Amino acid sequence: MTTLTPLYLLAAEQKSAEVTDWSARIAWVIGLLVFVALVYWLMREGWKWRGRLQSDLPELTATPEGFDGDEVLLTLTGRYHASTTAGQWLDRIVAHGLGTRSRAELTLTARGLDVVRPGASDFFIPADALREARLDKALAGKVLPEGGLLIITWAHGETLIDSGFRSDHAAEHQAWVETVTHLTSTTTEGTAR
Repeated sequence: MTTLTPLYLLAAEQKSAEVTDWSARIAWVIGLLVFVALVYWLMREGWKWRGRLQSDLPELTATPEGFDGDEVLLTLTGRYHASTTAGQWLDRIVAHGLGTRSRAELTLTARGLDVVRPGASDFFIPADALREARLDKALAGKVLPEGGLLIITWAHGETLIDSGFRSDHAAEHQAWVETVTHLTSTTTEGTAR
């Protein structure tokens, strides 16, 4: 009959710690860092390539002189999420800084929509370029609850663009849809005459 060695005696035996192979660890860490840098570089090159593909998009319109004196219909503070080709919620437009997410301050007047983006390029959408406004839940990979994004569709050159905004107060979105719809119908009637 074999006797079992008590566990406390096995635990008390002296064992030396395994020697760490530092050169292998350092090589793995360096390899991982190189891989992460390569992935980041490829993503950056893809972003720049997309910008070159969209280089035929005209420069963004600047805010017209005297815009500050116009009667303000609506204002909104919140976030600018992205711009995409209209109807293509994943086809992000990166040319002229339209792909940069940022804070945004929107001011709507009868002349158009002024988009001020601290840290990114500002732009102006003339009233005759506005096409529609709607509530949606997704744009350029950003998915929110139903009605969480205010999407404004506008024409820039020969391209229809959807720009997504999220107000700090989501209850404001419906007023924007109604006002932009009214403004676009008024502008359309004025040009049809």
